[in-house]
Order: sequence, then structure tokens, then C-alpha cells
Amino acid sequence: MAMKSFAAYQKYLKYLALPGLALVTAGLMVGIIAGWTLLPAGLLLAGIGLLLLGLVLGNQGQGRFWAQRSTEAGANALVSTLAVLVILGLVNFLAVRYASRVDLTENQLFTLAPQSQEVVKSLNTPARVVIFDPVPNPQDRQLLESYRQRGPKFTFDYVNPYNDPRQAQEFGATQTGMVFIESGDTRRFLQNVSPTERLSERTLTNALDQVENNRALTVYFTQGHKEFAIDGSDTGFSQAAAALEEKSDVVKPLDLSKTSKVPDDASVVVVAGPAAEFFEPEVKALQTYLDGGGSLMLLIDPRTSPGLGTLLDPWGVTLDDRIVLDTSGSGQLVGLGPAAPLVTDYGDHPITRDFNGGRSFFPLVRPINVEEVPGVTATPILQSNPQSRAEAISTDGKLQYDENAPPSGPYTLGVALSRPVKGATAAADEPPPEARLVVIGNATFATDGLFEQQLNGDVFLNSVSWLGQQTDATLSIRPREVTNRRITLTVQQQIGLGVFALLVLPVIGLGLAVIMWLRRR
Repeated sequence: MAMKSFAAYQKYLKYLALPGLALVTAGLMVGIIAGWTLLPAGLLLAGIGLLLLGLVLGNQGQGRFWAQRSTEAGANALVSTLAVLVILGLVNFLAVRYASRVDLTENQLFTLAPQSQEVVKSLNTPARVVIFDPVPNPQDRQLLESYRQRGPKFTFDYVNPYNDPRQAQEFGATQTGMVFIESGDTRRFLQNVSPTERLSERTLTNALDQVENNRALTVYFTQGHKEFAIDGSDTGFSQAAAALEEKSDVVKPLDLSKTSKVPDDASVVVVAGPAAEFFEPEVKALQTYLDGGGSLMLLIDPRTSPGLGTLLDPWGVTLDDRIVLDTSGSGQLVGLGPAAPLVTDYGDHPITRDFNGGRSFFPLVRPINVEEVPGVTATPILQSNPQSRAEAISTDGKLQYDENAPPSGPYTLGVALSRPVKGATAAADEPPPEARLVVIGNATFATDGLFEQQLNGDVFLNSVSWLGQQTDATLSIRPREVTNRRITLTVQQQIGLGVFALLVLPVIGLGLAVIMWLRRR
């Protein structure tokens, strides 16, 4: 009776191979990915046991087991399945161990800028970012993960201030969304994040750069010659000043008529759009500052005469009185007229090296003429379109030009210059001191409202960083922007599209249906 009972249930034993295969699969996956502990080993042994029971006992008594065609087919299927599972397990193991992502977005929205990658990889001091937010934003977390993948010294933590009020008190976090950076014994507030304001890559990278190098610039803006304001009292350079302060730079006004010299703590002096002439003692003060290894940025609009010719002559620079017109029509595609040249040609210089053909524009810009001077290294950093030409403006402010005249471009719109300081000696392992000068034939490009457009702000910020002798520092990093590819239709186009979709297409479909019906009849 026992043998008969076993024979009755023997045909069902072969089905044990199915859960056995599942347990073997689970054991292999867990062991390969999480490591060989007691759990994956137990799953693997249990699965192998069930497989043997199902294959051997389930087919016992049905002739020679190993000679059966079903056994051969089952063994082949089992080996193939195990091979696929092993391959999948190895792929998952390699993906977990060597994680990598491919950014297929048009503007590389989820890829760190080259400057960010370089800074975080070169960190020698551990840096930790702490975000006091009970609900981490996925976009911010992905940005921080990108930093952590690039630099082993970088870490970050999200802290719920309601669950951990003690740590919030230690950092001085008085509200949710506050972001801090911690390195050694120093802690510094970075910014606030909210649903409308995300974590800034530029802010974070500049903070990491300061952690490593602990440097900040003192930037003076000259005043008293009708330059653009920096305090926000009028449309001017308030956004530019705020961007510098975001990098922990110090921004101060400078009235040379009162100080008679450039302060000793000046890293960079900016002359932004003067409309009145400098007095001779002021020009001499700037000249003395440059001769001593200072750094000066001149943003000089057309139709102005700031009286800085004696300062520029030793550098081989002269300001052209004409304005540059872009007659190629490329600017009209983005809403710019010919008097606002669109620049995509940049020189091979630290200021513009990472622009990669990006766009900047300069409303009413004058050409910069540069002659070769011994000891002076001059590099054009902004070039107009070859289809451009320079035209003079009449005394009454009118511009008249022949549209059929041939182009005479390109023109240099901005130039970066440097020269060694006479009689100065460099310390060991340091480059020799040099004076630096950036001249751009327009100041409006960096004013409020235009500063955030295209690469305009990058031209200004990178120029300041280079002038501040920060040759290896992080320059400007623009936030990634999604390209707007929405189709904008006029009212007439919208009406026409609606009529076509709601009337013309249905009538065509109905007519085709009637024709097919008549043909079938």
C-alpha cells in the first residue's frame, strides 16, 4: 500500500523543481548583490534540494531517467536559465559597484559643470553639506549625489529639524530649507531652498572652492563719473554685485577724488560705464595701481570719453568711436537688432575657454583696437560676427548706414591683457606677479536685467575671477536651463489651426468614407 501511495503522488513531485528554481534564483541574486551570508546560502541549498527532488524522484520509474528526452530538455532549459540569471546577477553587481549615469538631455541638465567636477575631485579637506529639510527634494538630492560620485571627500546629509532640534540649534537653522557647509571646525550658511528655489550648483561649487583655498576677492567699483550704481538705487550693477557677494567676495564703492589712491586691499577695480572724464590724479592713481601689479576692468560704452587714453596707451589699446553692427541677421532670430551683436566667437583664454560657443550679446558696443606692445600679452576674448561692420554715430545720436555695404568684420569687442611687474620677484613655487587688464567696449551687457541673460553674467564674473589672479579658481557656472521649444502661434494661426482640426479634417475623413462606401457598392 505504501508503494502504491508513493506512486500515486510521485507524478506531483516533479513540480518541486519550479519552487526550487525560484529559490536558486533568489539565492544567487542576493548572494551576488548583497554578499554571501547565511540567508543566500540557505536559499541556494534549499533550491538545489528541491530541484533534485523534482528531477530525480519526480521521474523515477519512468525508464532510465538520464536517457529520457524530457530530462535532456529540462537540463538544457535549466542550464540556460541559470546562465541568464548569472549574467543578470553580474550586470546588477557591476551596476551597483560601478554606478554610472548617461545624461541624454539636450543641455546636460543633470551633469555637473566641468568646474564643479574639478573642484570636488581636488578636495583635500573633507566637506559636508547639511540640508535642514523634512522632505528632501529629488532634484537637489540628485545634484548632491553627483558631487558625491565625483569626490570622495564630499558628503551630505538631510536633517529633519523637527526630529533633531539639537543639531538644528548647533547649526543655527531657524527655519526649514536652510543649507550649510561644514569643513573641519567651520560652518557656513549657503542658501535657503524651497519649492521655488532649488540648490544652486554655482553657490555650492564656489563654497567648496573656498573651503579648499580659503580666498575671497575685494572688488572696488569706481564712482563719481556717472558710472552704473551698485547699491540698487537705480538700474545698474546690483545683480553683478550680488553675484560677487554670493561667491563671498567683498564689493565696495571707490571714489578716487577722495582717496587719491586705490586701497591696498583691492583685488580688482571695476570701471563700469563712466559717462564723465576722470581727473588726471585719478588716472594716475589707476596707473600706479596697475604698475604695482593691480588688476583693472574697464567697461566703456560708445559715445563716452572717460579720459583714460594715457592709461591705455602703454598697453597698446585704443577705443574706437564707432559702434559695431551685426548684419548677418543671426541676432534677429532671438529678438536682437543689428546694433546688439550676438557673440559666439571667444578667444582661447581662461575667461572664455569653457563657453563652448555659447551666446552673449552687447547692445551698442564699440570696437577695441589692440596693437602689439613688447612685454604685453593680449588675447581677444570677444569677437563679433564676420558679417559685421563698424559705423559712426552722428552728433545728434542718429545712426545712418548703407545696408548694401559689404561687411568688414570681425571686430574685437573685448580683450584681456597682462604684463609682468617691473622689478618684482616671485616666491618659490609661485608664478611671477603681473598686472592684468580687461577692456570691453560696452558696460550695458552686465546691467540689471541683462546680467542673467545668456552668457553675459559669465563674461563679467569670469573676468573678475581672472583679474583677481584666480587662474585655477572656479569661474562662473550657469544653472542648467531647459530649452524652450514651445511653438508660439499668432491669433490668426490659432484660428486657422482650429478650423483645420475641427472642420477640414473631419470633412476629408467623411468624404473618404463616402467614396469607399460607394466603391464597395
